[in-house]
Amino acid sequence: MIVLPRLYPILDAGCFPNALGLITAAEELASAGVTLIQYRNKAGNARTMLEQARELRRRCRTGVSDPHVRLMMNDRADLCLIAEFDGVHVGQDDLSPPSVRGIIGRDRWLGVSTHNPAQIEEADRTSADYLAIGPVFSTSSKENPDPVVGLEGVRRARLLTRKPLVAIGGITRANAASVIEAGADSVAVISDLLREPRKSAEEFFRVLR
Repeated sequence: MIVLPRLYPILDAGCFPNALGLITAAEELASAGVTLIQYRNKAGNARTMLEQARELRRRCRTGVSDPHVRLMMNDRADLCLIAEFDGVHVGQDDLSPPSVRGIIGRDRWLGVSTHNPAQIEEADRTSADYLAIGPVFSTSSKENPDPVVGLEGVRRARLLTRKPLVAIGGITRANAASVIEAGADSVAVISDLLREPRKSAEEFFRVLR
């Protein structure tokens, strides 16, 4: 079974004015000690995504951090392989976990998003390495978010799976500790890392000790 770090940043290309901002944020997070980052780009074409992914890989594995940052690709199993990422994270409307596993093999990580008990139980039966549950709190990072599950949803998810559990959705430095206390192994964060990524990550680490 894999071991997740407490902090799991998600770099959404849509949150940055350009690719340089995205790459710079990744470098700042790595310098703060982040060891797991997910790259998400819902609007970019495959060529743009691949270019950004390759640059992320190069910057996060050239001595910026030790050990190097593990990189997860959102949705695209094919680009994960081409960019030599470490795994894929898929949602309920993406390729099925068995299909993704068939593409990426056994050595790369596979994460699956869930939003209710039925989805958790279904994903738990797959070869997914970890499950994500959310949104825990209201979030602005998605145009049409699923219903908020709250801390009770995290507690329920913890009872339904022994797989590592990532909580996502509206998580900030102010509420992250309560999410871990509810049973999550890790918190996925987008918005609360955008401003001063290194400083913000360091503050998360202090909160999540």
